[in-house]
Amino acid sequence: MPISRSHPRGAKSPAAPARSPLLRPLILIAVLAVLAVLAVIVISLPASMVNRFLPPAIGAEDFSGSLWHGSAGRLTLNGHEAGAVEWRLHPAALLRLTLSADLHCVKGGFVADATADVDRQGLTAHDLRGGGPIEDLSSFGIATGWRGTTDFKLDEVKAAFAPGGSGAPMNLLSATGEFSVANLASQRIADGADLGGYALHITAHAITADADTAAELADTGGPLELTATIHLSMKEHTATLSGLVKARADAPPAVRNQLDSLAQIHAADASGRIPLELEFTY
Repeated sequence: MPISRSHPRGAKSPAAPARSPLLRPLILIAVLAVLAVLAVIVISLPASMVNRFLPPAIGAEDFSGSLWHGSAGRLTLNGHEAGAVEWRLHPAALLRLTLSADLHCVKGGFVADATADVDRQGLTAHDLRGGGPIEDLSSFGIATGWRGTTDFKLDEVKAAFAPGGSGAPMNLLSATGEFSVANLASQRIADGADLGGYALHITAHAITADADTAAELADTGGPLELTATIHLSMKEHTATLSGLVKARADAPPAVRNQLDSLAQIHAADASGRIPLELEFTY
C-alpha cells in the first residue's frame, strides 16, 4: 500500500522555481531587435508610403526622402491647399498603426513646427510653434480680407477629421495656448489703417463639448484699447466678438471716424469705451 507523504502542520510548501535571471534581458533584446528591424524598413521605404497611413481628409504629393525622414511638396486638407511639410518619423508609433512625427510645415511665408500624432480619427499636436502673414491662411477661409503678422504658441491641440465634403477639414476638440497678431488691418475698416496688435488667450477649458470656443482678446499696443471675448461656433462656422473699445490719443483720423460711427449705434460709457459687437463667418 503506497505511503502518502504529508508536510508537518505549519511547514511551507516548496517554492516555485525562480524565473531565470536571463529572461528579462532576453525580452529586452527581442524588443530592441524588433524596433531595429522596423527602423531599417522605415528608412528603406520611400516617403510616398506615408499616404497609406493618412486619413481621407489629408492629401499629399510631390514626395522626396524616405518614410523615416521625408517631405511632401504639396499638402491638402479636404481639398484646401495647405503648403508643404517635412517630417521625421517616430517608428515605434507604427506598431500602434499611428503616425507620430516631428513636423515642419510651410505655406507661403507661414511656418509651423510641432510634434503630432495622426490616426484615422484625427490628430493631436504638441508644442505647436510658428507664425507668419495671416494672408497666407486665406485658402482655409481664415481671416479673409485681413492683413497682419501672427505668432502662436500652443501647448496642445486636438482635432477630429470632418467627413469628406463637410466644409472644414477638421473639428477642433481642445486647445491650450496663445495667438498674437501685429499690424492688423482690413480695407473694410478705417480705410485699411493699421489697427495695432492683439493677443488671444485660450485656456484649458475654453472649448466645450460641442466644440464651441470662448477665448479672451486684448490689445498689445496700437491705436485702440480693446478688451473682448471671442466665441467660436465650429458647427455654425461663425465667430462673435464682444467687448469694449476706445481710441488712444495717437489714433489716426480714419480710426477715430470709424469709432465715431460705432458710437452712433452703441453709446460710449463714462470712460469713453464703446461696446463692440462683431460677427464673422469662416
